[in-house]
Amino acid sequence: MNLDEKNEYWSDNFIGMDFSGKEINAKEFDGCTFQKCDFSEATFKRCTFADCEFTNCNLSIAKMEYSKFSDVCFRDSKLIGINWTKVSWPSLMFSSPIQFYNSIINDCTFYGLSLQELVLEDCKALNVDFREGDFSNANFTYTDLAGSLFANTNLTSADFSEATDYDIDIHKNKIKKAKFSRFEAIRLLDSLEIELVD
Repeated sequence: MNLDEKNEYWSDNFIGMDFSGKEINAKEFDGCTFQKCDFSEATFKRCTFADCEFTNCNLSIAKMEYSKFSDVCFRDSKLIGINWTKVSWPSLMFSSPIQFYNSIINDCTFYGLSLQELVLEDCKALNVDFREGDFSNANFTYTDLAGSLFANTNLTSADFSEATDYDIDIHKNKIKKAKFSRFEAIRLLDSLEIELVD
């Protein structure tokens, strides 16, 4: 399928297509599914994705220039090195317009974003920047957060059950009513500069 053919796509299925390195400009995708597609190093410029699902796709180092996302789900996909701050987020959001399941989102930045109820379930999220953001009520369950940055981050009522390797300073982040697995929660004590003995 050639994306130059039209500007709007409704309930279309894109399977095994290679858009790597391409610039996709001012396209609207509504209710579309993308399976095993390669968008690595692609540029989405002023595109709109509504009620779409990406499965087994590679979007590594894709640029999201002023594109819009609403009810978009990424499953079993690779999204390394994406700057999510370049997305055109709506000014009023009651829940996160994007969700990630069993995906790799290493080296991404969500700096300063307000994405309440963000879903990052069973993901690899190494070296991700969550500083200055609002991720209250987010779902980080079963996610590896090694090297990820949390500072002045609102994590109120976020769920970190079975999440691993997070480094969250309890003095510099809001974690009221957040959930943590009992054994992994010992990591929260690192910021207290105390010594634990057996």
